[in-house]
This record gives sequence, C-alpha cells and structure tokens, in this order.
Amino acid sequence: MAVIFRWLMRLAAFLIVLSVVLVALVYWLASRSLPEYDDDITVRGLTAPVEIVRDNANVPHIFGASDEDVFFGLGFAHAQDRMWQMIMLRRTAQGRLSEVFGSATLNIDRLLRRFDLYTLSVQSVEALDDQTRAALQAYAAGINARLAQINSEALGRGAPEMLLFNAPMAPWRPADSLAIVKLMALQMSGHLEAEVIRARTSLALSDDARLKDILPDFPGSGIAALPEYAALVPGVPRHAANIPLDPHPLSPFKHMAFAGASNAWAAAPSRSASGGTLLANDPHLGFSAPAIWYLARLELESGGVIGGTIPGLPVILSGRSAALGWGVTSAYVDDQDVYIEELDPDDPQRYRTPEGFKKFRSRASIINVKDADPVTLTLRWTENGPVMPGSHYNLAAITPPGHVASVNWTMLTGRDRSLAAAMGVMRAQNVQEALAAAEGYVAPAQNLTLVDRETIAMKTIGDMPRRDAAHQSQGRLPSFGWVAANRWQGILPYEANPEFIAPSGGILGNTNNKIVDRPFPDHVSFLWGDTQRIQRWKRLMQSRQVHTRDSFIEAQLDTVSPTARALLPLIGAELWFTGEAAPDGTPERQRQRALDLLAGWSGEMNEHLPEPLIYAAWLRALQDRLIRDELGLLAEEFDHVEPLFIERVFRNIDGAAAWCDVRQSAPVESCSDMARLALDDALIWINETWGDQLESLRWGDAHQATHDHQALGGVPVLRHFVNIRQSTSGGDNTLLRGRTKGSGPDPFFNVHGAGYRGVYDFADPDSSVFITSTGQSGHPLSRHYDDLAQLWRRGEYIPMSLDAGLARAAAVGITRLYPADKTR
Repeated sequence: MAVIFRWLMRLAAFLIVLSVVLVALVYWLASRSLPEYDDDITVRGLTAPVEIVRDNANVPHIFGASDEDVFFGLGFAHAQDRMWQMIMLRRTAQGRLSEVFGSATLNIDRLLRRFDLYTLSVQSVEALDDQTRAALQAYAAGINARLAQINSEALGRGAPEMLLFNAPMAPWRPADSLAIVKLMALQMSGHLEAEVIRARTSLALSDDARLKDILPDFPGSGIAALPEYAALVPGVPRHAANIPLDPHPLSPFKHMAFAGASNAWAAAPSRSASGGTLLANDPHLGFSAPAIWYLARLELESGGVIGGTIPGLPVILSGRSAALGWGVTSAYVDDQDVYIEELDPDDPQRYRTPEGFKKFRSRASIINVKDADPVTLTLRWTENGPVMPGSHYNLAAITPPGHVASVNWTMLTGRDRSLAAAMGVMRAQNVQEALAAAEGYVAPAQNLTLVDRETIAMKTIGDMPRRDAAHQSQGRLPSFGWVAANRWQGILPYEANPEFIAPSGGILGNTNNKIVDRPFPDHVSFLWGDTQRIQRWKRLMQSRQVHTRDSFIEAQLDTVSPTARALLPLIGAELWFTGEAAPDGTPERQRQRALDLLAGWSGEMNEHLPEPLIYAAWLRALQDRLIRDELGLLAEEFDHVEPLFIERVFRNIDGAAAWCDVRQSAPVESCSDMARLALDDALIWINETWGDQLESLRWGDAHQATHDHQALGGVPVLRHFVNIRQSTSGGDNTLLRGRTKGSGPDPFFNVHGAGYRGVYDFADPDSSVFITSTGQSGHPLSRHYDDLAQLWRRGEYIPMSLDAGLARAAAVGITRLYPADKTR
C-alpha cells in the first residue's frame, strides 16, 4: 500500500510539473506576439523615417515626412495591436471564414458570397482618386511590413489566435480596406429585415388596422395607406415558421434592433459658455473584445487629426483636428428594397423583367471548408440585385411559389468612393470643405455632424435611391421586381440629402430620430432608430442657456429613461396603491412591493437600483402577453419593447386596446388585467432568476456589458481570460444607451452601445476627451487589452491632445521605422 501511495504521489507531482511546463510553454508562445513598442525597425515601403509615439493609454501618435508615410505607420500600428481582428474582418467580407472555422461558419460565407462584397471592393479601387489610392497602398504596405517582421523574427505568428486556429494571412491589399467599409454597411443595415417583418406581420394579423400599432409610424404627418401584403403578393401563406438568424458571434447579420445607432450633438459659440463650438459623439455598435474602435493620432500635411479609427481603415472616422470636429450617427436612410422576382415557368434560369423574361447573371463560387469538402455556390443576380436564399431573414415566408427574392442596395456598387469622402472630411479645414468632401460618400448612410471654430452643421451623407411616386409599396414592403414603377430611378442628387447649417437656436443633434418630414418619394425613410432618447436630449439641451464640455459629457452619460417615466403611469394607472395590504409570501404582496418601489422611482436606469430590472421585466412580459395570441411564433421577432406600441394600446389610440383581449379566452381581458398579469409574470421570472428579495436586486447584474471575444468567447476556461464583463447603467431608451440582448436566458445583457465616446471643445481643443470600451490592444496578455474598460464603465475619459510634447512626456514606447533602402 505504501508503495502504491508513493507512486501515486510521484505521478501527481509529475502531472503538476508537466501542467506547469505546458502552461509556461503556452504563455511563452502566446507572449511572443506581444509587440515591442520601444523599438527601431527597418522596413520596406517607406520614403523617410516614421515615428510612432504611444502615450500612456497606448494611443499611437504617428509622425512622418509625408501623408503616405504616416498612413504606412498607421497600418503598422494597427497590425501590431489588432492583427487578428483585421484578419477576421477581411475574411468575413470575403466569405472565407469556413477556411478557418469549418462548417460552423458555412452559412455566413454562403450569404456573404451572394452579396459579392469583395468583387465590388476590387472594382471600387479603380473609382478612387489618386490621393486616396496612394493612402490605401501606403497603409497596406505598413500592415505588410509588420507581417514581414513577424515572419522574419518568429513573433508568434502575430497573435495568439493565429497559433490556435492556423489562419495564414495573405498580404494586405487596398481592396481589403474597401471591403471592410462594405462590411460595416452590412452590419448597420436594417431595412431588408424591416420589409420582411412588416410583410409577415401583415399576413399574420386578422385585423389590418392593427399593423400600425405593432409597427407604428414615427411621429410626424400621416403616411399614405399601403396595400395589405396578402393582396399585393397573393399565394403567400399567412403563417410561416421562423428561421432564426445564425447565432455565430462572427456573423455580421444582426436583427434590425442592432442595425446601428449613435448620438451626436453640437453647440454654436452663442450657446457655449466658453465662446467656442462644442461637439459630442458616441457611435453605437455591437460590443466585442477588443472593441471595434482604435484610438490614433495622425500628423498629416493638412495638420494633426486624432480620434477613433477602425483597424483595417486608414481614416479617423470620428474625431477632430485643430480646426474641425466631426462625428457620425446612423441615418436610417431607406437604401434597401426587397423584390419578388417571378421565374419563367419553362426555364427557371430566367426571371421576369419589364421587357420580358431574361437570364440571371450568374457565376459559380467555391467555398473551401476546413475538414470538409469544398462547397460550390451558384451566385445569381437580377437587374435589381443579388438573389437571396429563402432562409435569409425569413424571405421564404413572404415569397410565393415560383418566385425568388432579390435585394437592391446602394452599397452594391463597384464605384464606391465612401472611403475617399471620409478621408476628405478628415483633411477639411472648415465645415464647408467637409460638406463638399462628403459628396462622394455612398454607404452606410450617416448623419455627419460638423463643427469648426464658428459654425455647426449636420448633413445626411450617403446615396438615397430615387423612387417612382407610383411605387406599389413605397419601399416599405417587398414588391414585384418586374413592375417598372417599383424599380429605382437612379440616385437623388447630394443636394437633396437633409442638411442643417448654423441653426438659429445654436444647438443641433441626432439620436437616430426622424430628422425630416417629407412626403414619399423624398421621405428619406419610414424607419427610424429612435423616438425616445430624443425626448430626453431635447430636455437636457433646452435646460441650459449655454453649454460646456462637462454638460455635454453629462448628456452622454445620462441614464434617465423617458420611456419609463411615460409608460409606468399608463400601465400601472389602476394598480397603484389599490387594495388592502396582502399577507407576506403571497403573489399579491410581492406585486405590492414591486409597485411601491416603482412608485418612488425617478426613471434612472442606474446599475445599483432594483427598479430598472423590475420595470424592464414588466414591460417585456407585457408586450409578449399583448402580441403572443395574435402573432404566434412571429412574436419571437419582437424581442425588444416598442414604446409607441405600448402607449397606443394603453391610450386606446384608434382602437389599439383590442390587443389587450386574448382572443382564445372566453372572458374579455382589459388592459389593466394584462398589466397585472404581466407584472406577475415578471416577478416570477425575477424570483426564479435573481431571488425574491426585490430591494436587493441590481440592474447592473442583469445589464452586464458583454465585451466577448468573437472566436474564443465561448471556449471553456479561455473565456474567463478573453471576455470582459461589466455591470453597467443605462438601457434601450437612455442617452447612455445600453441596448439589451432581447432574447435567451439573459435578455437584458448589454450587447450594443457606445464603444467610442468623444467630446470636442474648440475654445480649448486640448481639453477635448475621448474613450473606448476595452483597450487599444487585441492581445489578451497585454495590459492594454482592457485598461480603458473600467474608465469607460465609470464614465471617465482620457485627454485628446495634439500636443506632441505631452504624448512624448508619458510615452509607453516609441517605435521608429526606417526605410530599408536608405541609411539612417
């Protein structure tokens, strides 16, 4: 027995030592790819030395003899810190994820190939001006110089993920950057899904008048009545099964609830306490680790610029120079249309057009799949756009037999000059120059907010389709592709895009709200991203005669929900303070406790309070009870509360209170009944998930920001090292927007919000500030992987200075790049 024990001890010791050795080996291999920031490196492709000074937040300040050399330095810095992220963005746009991840990402690749983004990006390179092409070529050379260094010095293949997934990286090309622009447009699009959901909801509702309740028109003047979809496209079943979106974290296809958002506001000198213009911007995208944003400063021939970049793109997308500040918000321009294309009954390779049947434009595309046979797709295009599979956003549910669905979209062009326009804005010296530079911008459509030292302005940039006034569905529903009136008539002139320059009130802003009220076909959009945040913004802006940098920061971080303040008195009108005190332990008593808490609540979605969780769970349960019997499985698509719907129902606007009655039940339920039952549902869910001590609940426990690694975030053990989770305030309808997940066991996880925040003060430009949600590095072993995350969570910022001396004074390292063909 003693001998066995000794051998077991020896075996245990051996296994422990072996484990330590293996962990040390893995750490050593992974750490080889950590960049050395204090280094002198000889590279090819430079004309003169470049200096990359990294300040104490690891923000690179890049100095060179020419713009091309500066862009070279940015490419090198991006590749040092975000190599894996750039590879994944490029592979996604190319439809080549399955080469690395196998069949798990095959559906993503199938869809991306059908859009043919990369082919269009290659074509678009030739449409660019010489200056932009030179910048892209220099930027690509900088990335490739880092690749060459990794290969020559055996630097762990550039990123730990490269060791795990064996994802070789081809040299970077200018078209790769353009493909990322198109990929961002894809992630920020929502009109395709909106058309399908409107059509499916129209089919599912027995009362056509109720469509305007659940899919309400945004406040403003009335919109002409649309045909009911079943009449427009006969032969479609009224109910069809849901085909869920691919849940893979690398998928760029998101529900329209996550189709882009953002905040931006500006103050003229007359409304600024310091007498200088002010600008605040916080673009909203899906959270990830690392964040999509990367902070950088470029010293260009036109002057220094600093702000937020996206790795893979050589441009400051939101930021400032000494003379100009610029910010972007999603414009929600209706730049997509779904078409129902009729197949020739005698030849399914032909489809109907206004001139008769024509052959599809088609070609084969081969997808290589890791550990599986290659898959060959036949890509088909009509005159309207690419043919989509029926599984994409449930297109099959609204496509009659003998037809297919195609999509027209402004982004599907081989003459995309969006990146050139963005670079023109970055180089502009005043508002008028920036507005002129933005004319070539195509997609994704944005509201560009601008300030120089005297003027503020906002302009919708991006192509707006010219539609025929006789369009059958006004672009709100899928329409027949062979009807000439349904087809686009080209693109509206840039002058037709909404524009606001130097408003008399001295304040302008956008929270993705409706900005113009123009009749179709000059309407811009029927779908907007916000009806709620704008109300709080107006109150905050009008509450002060003059604003400061700090008041703009206060507005960015505001967590008061105007939705909660408006809806709670409505839905609880017959529940507050009614009835006798119920015995402890009963559902009635729990309901009274919840109502007592909500009665004294200000509507602040603070992470430390219980009321936001009770409110959010109640509204979620209420909407589900109201729509479930009418919509059936389609109710799953409405996984975020629509405040206008709840308000219409409880105010009984145009008979909307009909939603409160459950059709399948014998009694007639009132809206008060539904509110009470929904509150009980919410409390049961809270009890089962978080316990029955309501006063001890924390909204932040349910509303965790999920900065998850897209490839490793679901891997056991590793996920604890690569994911960044944070308790956060805010919610779906607060200016500090934390868009909730909406589905699954954690419906209130914060998954979409301001990964970048910037506030620019032109009375004292160096007092401007910015922050991102994680850190500069994408390497999990770097101290800069998450060093900005806690600052972001607490609502803190770091300085945005163009003072080179300040950057050098606290530099964490200076990388000097020298041309290989010149002596130092």
